[in-house]
Amino acid sequence: MNRPASPPPEPLAAPGTHTPSNFLRQIIERDLAQHTYAQRHWGGSPGDAAHHAAGPLDAAKVRTRFPPEPNGYLHIGHAKSICLNFGLARDYGGVCHMRFDDTNPEKEDLEYVNAILDTVQWLGFGWQANGTSHLYQASDYFAFMHRAAVHLIETGHAYVDEQSADQMRANRGDFVKPGIDSPFRNRSPQDNLERFTEMAHAKHAEGAMVLRAKIDMASPNINLRDPTVYRIRHATHHHTGDTWCIYPMYAFAHPIEDALENITHSICTLEFEDQRPWYDWLLERLIEGGLLASPPPRQYEFARLNLTYVVTSKRKLKTLVEESHVNGWDDPRLPTIVGLRRRGYTPAALQLFAERIGVTKSDSWIDYSTLEGCLRETLDVSAPRAMAVLDPIKLVLTNWEEAFGVASHLEPCTAPVHPHLPELGKRSFNIGKEVWIERSDYEAVPSKGFFRLYPGNKVRLKYGYVIEVQGADYPEGTTQDAIDSGAAPAISIRATVLKDTKSGTPGSDAVKVKGVITWVAVAGALPAEVRLYDRLFTEAQPDAGGKDFLESLNANSLKVVQAMVEPSLASAKADDKFQFERHGYFVADRVDHAAGGKMVFNLAVGLKDSWAK
Repeated sequence: MNRPASPPPEPLAAPGTHTPSNFLRQIIERDLAQHTYAQRHWGGSPGDAAHHAAGPLDAAKVRTRFPPEPNGYLHIGHAKSICLNFGLARDYGGVCHMRFDDTNPEKEDLEYVNAILDTVQWLGFGWQANGTSHLYQASDYFAFMHRAAVHLIETGHAYVDEQSADQMRANRGDFVKPGIDSPFRNRSPQDNLERFTEMAHAKHAEGAMVLRAKIDMASPNINLRDPTVYRIRHATHHHTGDTWCIYPMYAFAHPIEDALENITHSICTLEFEDQRPWYDWLLERLIEGGLLASPPPRQYEFARLNLTYVVTSKRKLKTLVEESHVNGWDDPRLPTIVGLRRRGYTPAALQLFAERIGVTKSDSWIDYSTLEGCLRETLDVSAPRAMAVLDPIKLVLTNWEEAFGVASHLEPCTAPVHPHLPELGKRSFNIGKEVWIERSDYEAVPSKGFFRLYPGNKVRLKYGYVIEVQGADYPEGTTQDAIDSGAAPAISIRATVLKDTKSGTPGSDAVKVKGVITWVAVAGALPAEVRLYDRLFTEAQPDAGGKDFLESLNANSLKVVQAMVEPSLASAKADDKFQFERHGYFVADRVDHAAGGKMVFNLAVGLKDSWAK
C-alpha cells in the first residue's frame, strides 16, 4: 500500500472544552471514571491475547477507529465519522486507528485507499501517535481470522453449509417465522474442518458452500440465525493478491479487527445496531478460547447523517458519475469530500459542521443550508476580498478627459484585502474612462426600491467615484417601448464622473447616494471563467420513498459565465479562496485554474442562503 506520511496528531483538548457533550462522550467519561479499560495491555501493534499480554499497560486511555471500505470516494457522512472518531480519541487522551476494511476483493482498489488517506489528512487528522503509525488494514488479519474460524469449528460453534443461496434464504425465516436448521448443521467438527480446508484450498466453486456460525435459527434477531462467516471468492485481492480464495464476511471480520487493535469504543451508525448481539457473541467465544484479550471492545451506534438535497448512496453517486450527470467524482455539486473540497469547502468548515449537528441516537434530516452556513462562517473571517463582474457591460464615463485632462488617465484606487484584518494590507487597482459593471445594475425605468443605475441617478463606484447616469446605448432600430420594458439589451451605459468624490479623500462624502456598485476597470481587468454551482437536486429528499432521484435533478445546477475580475487576482493559485464582493465566496478551481493560463473560479457559497423560504 502507498502510505503517505501522517501529520502529527492534533493537540489534546480538555473533554468538553469547546464541544457540547453527547451520549458517546458520556459513555467514554463513565468508562474512564470506572477504569473499565485501565488494565489493558498493548503489544505495540495489533495482535491476539498472548501478543498484548506480553506488552505494557496501554498508554492510550481510549482507542477508536475509522474503518472505511476502500470501494469508493468518501462523502460528507464519512466526514462526520472521521471528525467524531479522531476527535473523541484526541479529546480523551487516546488514539484513533486508520483502518481499511478490505475484506471484499471484487470492489476495492488502491486508488480509493490513497484517496481516503489523503482525505483524512486534509481534514486535519493523523494516525501517528506515541511514536507509532496506526494505519492498518483488515487483510493483514486474514490469517488470524482463519484461525478464529477454525476455533469455532473445533468447538462446535461453526459448520460448513452446502445449501444454495436460495435455500439458505428461504430457510432463514422472517420476523414472524423462525428459521429452519440446515441439513448440514449437525456435522461433526472433524467433517466441517475437512470441508473448510477444502474451501481454503480452492477445491470448490464460488457459491458451492459457506461457513456459518452455529447460534440459534429461532432467534428473534435474524442476525443470530447462523450468520455466514466465510464465503468462497476466486478473486485477486488488491493487497494479498491470490493468497486467499476464501474471504471473511464483514460482520465476522469487524469485531475481530476491533479486538486485535485493542479498540475500546467501536462507533458505528444505527444500521449496525441489530448486528451488535452477533458482535458480542463472537468476541465472547474467542475470549473463552483464549484467542482474544479481555475486556472486549463495545459497539455503540449513532444516527447517520441525512442531508437534504443530496444523495450519499455509493450506488447512486456512481450512477451520477457514470451517466455523466456530473463531471466526475470531484464535481463540486457532489457530496463527496473531493467534490466539496473542489467546491471550496475547508477542513474548518466540515469540522464545524460535524460539531454543530451533534451526535444522537435518532434519525433526523439536516438542512443543506446548515452545511453552507458553516462554510460561509469560516470563510467570512479569512477570505481576502476582490471585485468581479460576472455579467459584464461597459460603463463609459463621458467626461473623463475633461475631468482629468487626458482620456487615457488611470486613477489609482485602494481597498482593504480584508475589512477586519488590517494586517493583511491593501490591494491596488486603477479606474479609468471605461469600467465593467453588472448588466443587472442598470434599468432604463427603475423598479420600486431600485437604487442603482438609471437615467439621472447618482451612485458610487465602490472605492472610486460618485457618478451620474446619463443613459444607455442600444442596437440600431431598438424601440422606446422595448427599452422601457427592459426587453432590449443595452450595448453600453453612459455616465459622468464627479471628480471630487473619490473614496478616502476629503469631501468625498459631500454627495449623498443610496446606491454603491462594484466594478472592474477595463484597463487591467482579467478575464476569468466563473462556474456558478447550485444544489444538484430540486427536492430536499430526492430518493425518499424509493422514487427515482434522477427525476429531481436541477437543470440549473451549473451555469458557466465569462467574467471580468480585478488585477489582484492574477496571483491567485489553485484552492485559494476569495470573497467576490457582493456575490459570494469563490475558490480558484484546483484542477483547471491556471491550466493553460486560464483563470477559473468556482462559487463556493453565496453571501446569504438563496434557498431560504
